[in-house]
Amino acid sequence: MNPSGGIFDTGKLTSRLTAVQSELLSEETWSSPARTQELLKEKSGIENILQPLSDLRLKSDDINILFELSEDEEGGVFLEELDRNIKALKAEINDTELRSILSAPHDKDNAIVAIHPGAGGTESQDWAQMLMRMYLRWAEQRGFKTEIVELLPGEEAGVKSATITFTGAYAYGYLKAEAGVHRLVRISPFDANKRRHTSFAAILVYPEIGEDDTEVEIDEEDIKMDTFRASGAGGQHVNKTSSAVRLTHIPTGLVVSCQNERSQHKNKSTALKVLRAKLFAVKKKEQDKKMEELIGEKKDIAWGSQIRSYILQPYQLVKDHRTGLEKGDVNFVLDGGIDDFIREYLLRKK
Repeated sequence: MNPSGGIFDTGKLTSRLTAVQSELLSEETWSSPARTQELLKEKSGIENILQPLSDLRLKSDDINILFELSEDEEGGVFLEELDRNIKALKAEINDTELRSILSAPHDKDNAIVAIHPGAGGTESQDWAQMLMRMYLRWAEQRGFKTEIVELLPGEEAGVKSATITFTGAYAYGYLKAEAGVHRLVRISPFDANKRRHTSFAAILVYPEIGEDDTEVEIDEEDIKMDTFRASGAGGQHVNKTSSAVRLTHIPTGLVVSCQNERSQHKNKSTALKVLRAKLFAVKKKEQDKKMEELIGEKKDIAWGSQIRSYILQPYQLVKDHRTGLEKGDVNFVLDGGIDDFIREYLLRKK
């Protein structure tokens, strides 16, 4: 990191932060809500850059102190702590570098992920559920909050579809790297003859669009709302009341369901959030004809279109076909260890 130039020019950033803070103190600024919001957003953005760099410097200083102590005659007791701190600092530097390139308009936003199995019935539905678990575990490790908005279970196993919200800084920026078709090769647990099967599932990733975002405006008259009884987890109360909500956006035909909450009002609010994200994707597609910039290029959920393969048999390997990155520990990856794949893709994409 170079503090005197480039994207880490802390001198210029600090000067700009001072100027923004000064302007925010002006009565003239506060008389204009739009300008105030613009400045507050810029202030937050600059602080989000400067604070991690300041933290990294402090941790680097701590490591230098530990290094000096370890050079003393009985300093060997500090070596284990020194090694641990160096590894942690390296991980934080990598993460800070990655965030520095996530500069697209919605990269810092929350994310909405939709999971759809391909053809193949129970096999693909089970694979879709495995992917859902992988992303939930990844989010847990990252400290992101998740909420399963919509979940349609398969008849025998797995899921027919699932929609999950991921709340946390840069959730969309990271997860957009996962948009596309994912392929699994394994000995099927559902095949009595223990034959090898190939399954596919598609991951679509949307940025969460706020209600005050002028890019997407929804007219209540354009929405048809249906209520129904929720199925699956949630308890008797959920199943006995029509708290689940299905919204149909009449102009586009988009349909969104939510049955996660016991409150019909909360389910509608969440469904509107997902609908707003999908409408944003549609609008961007109309503007530039490049859906892949938002939710990944939409391809058939089948052979030849996968972005990543997870092979359990006859050998174990996870390979990203966009970057060539390979990992031999499949279980680690399926337990949420996808950061290296995300990082490699985003660094190549910059």
